[in-house]
Amino acid sequence: MKTYRIVAILFVALLVIGSYPLLKGNSNTAETFSNAVLKVGSTGQDVYELQGRLTFLGYYDGKIDGVFGSKTKGAVTWFQWKFGLKSDGLVGAKTKQKLVNATKNWKPGATNKPSTGGTGGGTSSGSNLAPSNRLGLTSNDIQIMANAVYGEARGEPYEGQVAVAAVILNRVKSQSFPNTVYGVIFQPRAFTAVADGQIYLTPNEKARDAVMDAINGWDPSGGCLYYFNPVTATSKWIWTRPQVKTIGKHIFCM
Repeated sequence: MKTYRIVAILFVALLVIGSYPLLKGNSNTAETFSNAVLKVGSTGQDVYELQGRLTFLGYYDGKIDGVFGSKTKGAVTWFQWKFGLKSDGLVGAKTKQKLVNATKNWKPGATNKPSTGGTGGGTSSGSNLAPSNRLGLTSNDIQIMANAVYGEARGEPYEGQVAVAAVILNRVKSQSFPNTVYGVIFQPRAFTAVADGQIYLTPNEKARDAVMDAINGWDPSGGCLYYFNPVTATSKWIWTRPQVKTIGKHIFCM
């Protein structure tokens, strides 16, 4: 009888040891991440990994410093939206699992090169260029631009929507702004649509067409770096910028 008990105890022990990775944390969470929910203010190794994986996919272009700031939150929110998750900027088990599944070829220390293969979930890597794309932008860049145009100017005439897309590209080219589409759009306080969440609305074909027309060289703004609605603008500074033209409800300026 003792022999059976010993065998039974050993069997249970083996089961426990074998299931240790599952007992280590939520089974839906990748083992490389801890169980902690990451959010603005979080720091440490988990955030390093988070930033590295987001960089690998092309969602994050900031410094990989292990500090979860507003730029990291913007990248997380954009990733969540693209993968059908709740876009709240909180990195829990579901977001971690999606992120790990999308970055199977990522390795620590190799975080500055976007993946060249498919990333799953419908996202695109840095090498996945859209047709008729003269500037070498990724399809992720074009998608977020369409979101920005739709969120900022969907009620404007088509020329005004192209002008908004052109302003984004003009900022990318300017030394006074971030040198990526993502960096420009998610620069703090740069676009109202980011601040109020309208950046995550699904853009229509008109917004996408406006982006492609801007990419292909049409700039109705005349090279402007700013625009504003004089009815709703609260910044006194924006009125000091040299005004070039008005299209719809927006004044475009340098």
